[in-house]
Amino acid sequence: MSLAVRERAEERGKRPARPAGTARRTGGGTARLAPYLFILPALALFAAFRLYPIGWSFVLSLYHTEGMTQTWAGLGNYQRLIHDPLFWKALGNTGLILVVQVPVMLCLALGLSVALNSALLRWKPLFRLGFFLPVVTGLVTYGLMMGALLNQDSGAVNWLLSLVGLPEVHWLTDPFWAKVSVMLALTWHYTGYNAVIYLARLQGIPDEHYEAAAVDGAGAWRRFWHITLPGLRPALLLTVVLSTIGTLQLFDEPFIMTGGGPDNATTTIGVYLYQTGFRYFDFGYASAIGYALVLIISVFGLIQVKLAKEED
Repeated sequence: MSLAVRERAEERGKRPARPAGTARRTGGGTARLAPYLFILPALALFAAFRLYPIGWSFVLSLYHTEGMTQTWAGLGNYQRLIHDPLFWKALGNTGLILVVQVPVMLCLALGLSVALNSALLRWKPLFRLGFFLPVVTGLVTYGLMMGALLNQDSGAVNWLLSLVGLPEVHWLTDPFWAKVSVMLALTWHYTGYNAVIYLARLQGIPDEHYEAAAVDGAGAWRRFWHITLPGLRPALLLTVVLSTIGTLQLFDEPFIMTGGGPDNATTTIGVYLYQTGFRYFDFGYASAIGYALVLIISVFGLIQVKLAKEED
């Protein structure tokens, strides 16, 4: 071994040894930090486009907007809600749709799912696709389509009624029939969606339960009542909560089909919020309406979940 090589080896031997585990600790710290670095862009986007607007809208709800100026109002916008007859009318319209349309839609979806799950039905995939297709249709597109079908003068529905000798119906210009039109549009669009949820749950119920009940002499109704409905309970709770939240936020259908009319007969909370903010540019009051809607949805959701737990 040459002298130079020997000297370098001796110098390396004199250097203090690196403490055991140093490299491991450094690598472990980086590994623990890596997941947070990966989700940091998503968190930044969520904060910028979700959390910030939510927080800023609450700040806006504490101001009164008039033109381009904003003045401090405190809880004035929320007090204004209590004495606003149009807000209560919009809330009543929304509540009526919730009480009438949602139960009808869910009952239709339940019956449809049972029929689609029947062993007697042929071409099941074709029927399932047909009933689910309305969900794929865009909200604006199907709103315009329903408005065209229900048009008083040129709509296909009134034309079909005339063929059987029935008088035409003022679907979109009469307050009562305008509400019915919105409910029909909602039912057509979302029944298949809820039926697919029920169908997925139905297919998870073992056939042995029905076979055992049939051996014991239980009829179709008793099997439905004691096997199908208990098996569907989680799906029923899910669809009730989702349908309630969706109805309380209802905007697209009444806005596109009737514009909230006639005479505010189809003005929902969502339509009233939009008109307040983007037609009259009263963003403070519109933000207060939005937070009132959040409170209402939270209360309904908590009540439904609590009732479901008590039944269990």
